[in-house]
Amino acid sequence: MLGSLLLAGSRVPLVRRAVSGVPLTRKVVDRFVAGETTQEAVDAVRRLTATGLAVTIDHLGEETRDGVAAAQTAQAYVVLLDALRGLELGEHAEVSVKLSAVGQALGADGDKIALENAQKICEAARAAGANVTLDMEDHTTVDSTLGILGALRHDFPSTGVALQAYLFRTEADCRDLSHEGSRVRLVKGAYAEPASVAHQNKSEVDKAYVRCLRILMAGKGYPMVATHDDRLISITETLADRFGRSRGDYEYQMLYGIRTDKQQALVGAGHTMRVYIPYGDDWYGYFMRRLAERPANIAFFLRALGGK
Repeated sequence: MLGSLLLAGSRVPLVRRAVSGVPLTRKVVDRFVAGETTQEAVDAVRRLTATGLAVTIDHLGEETRDGVAAAQTAQAYVVLLDALRGLELGEHAEVSVKLSAVGQALGADGDKIALENAQKICEAARAAGANVTLDMEDHTTVDSTLGILGALRHDFPSTGVALQAYLFRTEADCRDLSHEGSRVRLVKGAYAEPASVAHQNKSEVDKAYVRCLRILMAGKGYPMVATHDDRLISITETLADRFGRSRGDYEYQMLYGIRTDKQQALVGAGHTMRVYIPYGDDWYGYFMRRLAERPANIAFFLRALGGK
């Protein structure tokens, strides 16, 4: 219930102003967000990759309703990728892109604008030796996102995509995208979705995640297992053994600032462990979804507000 309220609040301007106006909010945001500038993002990349972690970087923002702003977001990614190119990290540093931030939400021409901006980002990623993964947003954008993914893969076949296990449709999408060369990040899902399209109960979401994971592990693509759950990590290892996957045939992904000890443990065990690094000044929606996902995050926020 609290999680649903937080997700609903993430779209209410009055709640946004109230949360953003609390001085100590920034202290908590810094746990989940690497900073507001390209340099701060690059600094975080240097720090994490030095410990053996891989990274994927998200320039925060979504539901852009202005063409100029969409183009500016795409350019921010180009600048970031140019900076990453100098680090020579290759596929150890990639970017994650929300299509609604680069034009998808701009009416009838939204898909065309988003595709053009995403192509510019993919070109810059190719020059840096990096990959691009498309983030998935609420259920109304799935068909559009997968359509743009298909168009991008004509010229940039390594383009990946996130799929959300709590949507009823996702098992079928996993089957469609489990072919050779396909990179799929499997997440549980972090948007408030109606019962008509998504599982509402945590245990049902977990079961759906395992069913989707089994499809991806049995397929010929490259699964990116986005979870902080020890039980799901154990299931991943069991499925990897069952389907003959080596540790280079899949990877784990976790969020910046969450379970850093587990991240290092997975690296120490020889796994590719990729950290999702968000940066930028439009942090509010991302921050509220992180609070909604886990009660421990809410407790962390409240302790900080209490000065503990």
